[in-house]
This record gives sequence, structure tokens and C-alpha cells, in this order.
Amino acid sequence: MDTYSLVTERLRSAVEAALSDAVKSGELPEAELPDFIIETPADAKNGDFATNVAMAGAKSFRMPPFKIAQAITAHIDLNGTMCERFETAGPGFINFFLGKSFYTQVIRDILSDRDGYGSSDFGGGERVNVEFVSANPTGPMHMGNARGGALGDCLAAVLSKAGYDAYREFYVNDAGNQIEKFACSLEARYLQIYKGDEIEFPEDGYQGADITELAREFADINGDAFVERDSAKRKNALVGYALPKNISKMQADMAAYKIHYDKWFFESELHKNGEVKAVIDLLSEKGLTYEQDGAVWYKNKEVVTEKLLREGKTQKYIDNLELKDDVLIRQNGNPTYFAADIAYHKNKFDRGFTTLIDVWGADHHGHVMRMKGAMDAIGCDGDRLNVVLMQLVNLVRNGELVRMSKRTGKAIQLRDLLEEVPVDSARFLFNTREANTQMDFDLDLAVAQDNQNPVYYVQYAHARICSIFKSLAADGIEPRECSDDELALLTQPEERELIGHLALYTSEVISAAKDLDPTKITRYVTQLATLFHKFYNACRVKGGEEGLMQARMALCDCVRAVIKNVLTMFNISCPDSM
Repeated sequence: MDTYSLVTERLRSAVEAALSDAVKSGELPEAELPDFIIETPADAKNGDFATNVAMAGAKSFRMPPFKIAQAITAHIDLNGTMCERFETAGPGFINFFLGKSFYTQVIRDILSDRDGYGSSDFGGGERVNVEFVSANPTGPMHMGNARGGALGDCLAAVLSKAGYDAYREFYVNDAGNQIEKFACSLEARYLQIYKGDEIEFPEDGYQGADITELAREFADINGDAFVERDSAKRKNALVGYALPKNISKMQADMAAYKIHYDKWFFESELHKNGEVKAVIDLLSEKGLTYEQDGAVWYKNKEVVTEKLLREGKTQKYIDNLELKDDVLIRQNGNPTYFAADIAYHKNKFDRGFTTLIDVWGADHHGHVMRMKGAMDAIGCDGDRLNVVLMQLVNLVRNGELVRMSKRTGKAIQLRDLLEEVPVDSARFLFNTREANTQMDFDLDLAVAQDNQNPVYYVQYAHARICSIFKSLAADGIEPRECSDDELALLTQPEERELIGHLALYTSEVISAAKDLDPTKITRYVTQLATLFHKFYNACRVKGGEEGLMQARMALCDCVRAVIKNVLTMFNISCPDSM
């Protein structure tokens, strides 16, 4: 257990023991002991830790909170809590102030396990499947994929740090209606090369220039050999050429973005091995399908309504959702994307993952509830499926929206972004705003090499510390292990504040994992850099009493280690000089 959590746990035990003693002594009446919290006050003047136990117990004990607080503090024993004193404030808060041993222990924790600091067994090794990006392979990846890639990859990293067995997966939709549309679009562009405008382009076809380029490449290789072929054979050949190329580009783009998946899962496999048919048959056996207008439908409205009623939702609430049933098999006999998606999520549970996390665009909001309901319907726990909904990204340059690439004059793709913006900046900046908020990605900020750029600011703090140690080494000063008495010299407010923030790292990682929000860690490390610069400007490292200098060197080393720890976790470079 990290030192911060240890103090929290010991304070809770001390407060509970004091409550019991106060009841035994008659200072508090016999009553059910209240639930209470131990927290870090927003204002450091109110202590390093505080508890609301007196307010929480006012109803049970039928006494004013301040009198309850006095009864508790009359019996509280801080021995072993690393706190040296307490005070009662306001209506009855009990505030605790840390002693020197806490700050000393935090530094020792970090220096004894630089790479492992922040890790915990909170997740208990639970197998978690994190599926993200999963872009349609019929075209190039866009800005939404850029944001989803950074969020998903860093979320998986946070989960691993918090003790989960996190597995990264990309779901390739290489089957179904979109592939048929892809085939028809390629076929039209290919035939137009030889027959011109007499070939009409499908009204709902993919209009992108990439389709034309792929058709031209195919023609350069095969000439007009497929012009007079059967349409089905022609489309199969075109897709057989184009789809692997697109998927290969997607994999290359992800690698360039420093994202490496444990598995690229192909939808087509679900159809080939009969899993899509099996899940439809399962739903039919449970009486959850019906036929209408030549199609097979899933009773989504019935399933989701029952689920929401069990959760305590009102019928009025449910009616406002305007739930509808979903088609599983179209009139032409082909399964829908939804049917394949149910089979895919079942497949993930069948592979032993106990929690599924999907990162989806906000336009999939309506899909969340029906997919959770479908999991319940097939015997999987829909509550084990967690969906992170991600809002849109606007690209901004010079304060104005940007829609076209300067290089190509076309809509900006992920590949264009990575050619213009350093990968480190992209990965960090996309993790500065929560997924559920719309984001303006500032292209000027992303390439700026100054403290306005958050990733540069954090990297510079690391490089600055490295520079401090190089300067000290040039003067023959090397760091050594400090005694407890020397570390206890770190009493300046800037030093205590910095160490206190370092102590929070493990808890922040756990909080980010629980909330599926890796942006908490980018905010944490940015604040760490700010507190370091504040410390550096207030406290001279070099010179002065040797013991204090060594203690400050140890503190600098801790900050350097944690910054590197965070950036390495997020697969962002950590330069020693800038």
C-alpha cells in the first residue's frame, strides 16, 4: 500500500477507535456508528487530511457536530498515523496535520522503486478488454480516430498500472453492408476508367479520392481484364486487392501513433465460424426474435424496458427513450452489423475477459443501452460492458477552424496530423480533455516549443532536473542516500506541497482507472511540473548546508522519476535535455 493510502487507512482506524471509546465512556450515546470520509482538504490551511465524521454522526447521536468532534478528539490516538496533530474547525470538521515521517517515507518509496512507483494491485489482475479506434477499413482514419486512439491506449496503460490485465483490441469491420458498398464503389471507379461516364456511381457509394486511387492501382496491375468479368467476381477481386491495403495502412498509422494492439479482430471470422448465426439462434431460442417483412427482428424494446424497470426507472422515463426493435437479418438474408456486434462482444466474454471497455464516438450513444441489454439477453452481464463516449474534435489554427490539409488540400486524416504534429504532442493533448467534452485541438499549440504546450512543459521539467544534476556533477557533487534527519529538513511550504503531490500518484492512477479517465494523469503530471518549478524558484538546490542540499537533490530525483514514470506509461518520450 502506498504511503498516502496507508495514512488514510490508519486515520480511519484511529477515528473509529476514538468513536468507540467515546461511546464506552458515555460521552457519546449508544448509536450506530456513522459512515464518514477521510479526504484531502482543498485548502492546505485546513490540514493535510480531514474527516466529516462529526457531521455524519449528528443524526445518529442527536448532538451538535462540534460536541461530537470534541468527544472524538478526546480519545483519538495519532500514534502510527504519521500525523502529528489535529484540530477541530468550523461546524465540526476534524483536520489532521502530517508529521515529518510522512514526507520522509514518500521520498524513500519513490527512490526505492522508480519504475514501479504508482503501481498497485487494485485491479486484482482482472482481465479487461479495451477496444478502441476500430475504424471502418473502407477509408482513411480521421480526427475522431486520433482522439480515440490516444484515449484508448492511455486508458489501457492506466488500467495496467492499477493492477488490471489490460488487453488492447481493434475490431476490423471487414464484412457486411459497408464492405458491399466499398465493393460497389470500387467497381464503379474501375469501370469508369474504361467506359467513362456511361458508368453511374452508386448514389450511396464512398466518394473519397482514396477509392479512385485504389481502383486506378488495381487497373495498373490488371488492366481491363476484369471489365467483362461477372460483377461478383470483379468486386471480389477489387476488395481482395483494396481491403488488405487499407488495413495495412491502418496498422501502419497506429504504429506511427505508438499504438500496438494485442489483437486485430476481424468481423469476417465471426461469420465464417458461425458465431453470428449462433447468437441469432440463441436469441430466437429465448423467444427474443420475430419475423416481419421478410426480416428477422430482435425484441430490443422489450429487453431494454425490462432492464430499466429492474433498475428502478419509471415507465415515463422509458417511454421518452422511444425504444425500437432492431433488425438482425435483412430481407436479403444478410446479418446486420448489430447482429455481428452482439456476437463479437459475446466472443470477448467467451475469451475470458470479465470486463469490456469500448471507446465509441458520441454518435453511438443510442447503441450503448441496446448493446448492454443484448448482453443480458444472451446470458452475459451487460453491466460488465462499459462504454466511453467520445465527443467531436475541432482542429484549430490561428484561432480558426481547419478542415483541409495544407499538404494535400483534402480533409485532414490521422496520417496528415502525424506528419504535422509531433506524436508526443498529439498523444498528450488528446488526453487533456475528458472524452465526454468537445475538444478544440490547437495545431499551433501542438508544435510550439514553449511552456504553453503542456507536453513540452512537462518534458522541460524533467530535462531541467537532469540539467541540475549535470551541473552538480560538473562541480563534483553526486547524490547520496540521505538520513531521515536530513530528509526531515525539507520543511519549506513549497517542499511539503511538492512531496504531498508526489504522494498522491498511486491514488490518482487508481482514480483514473475507476473512472476510465486517463486525462486525470495528464492533469496530475502537469500540476507536478508546476509545483516543481515553484519549488525550484523558492528553494536553492545547490549550495548551503550539505545535508539540506542532498535532501533537495533527493526530492528533485523523485520528481524526475515520477515524470518519467507517467510519460513512459503513456508512451511519450522523456528527454534529458531540451
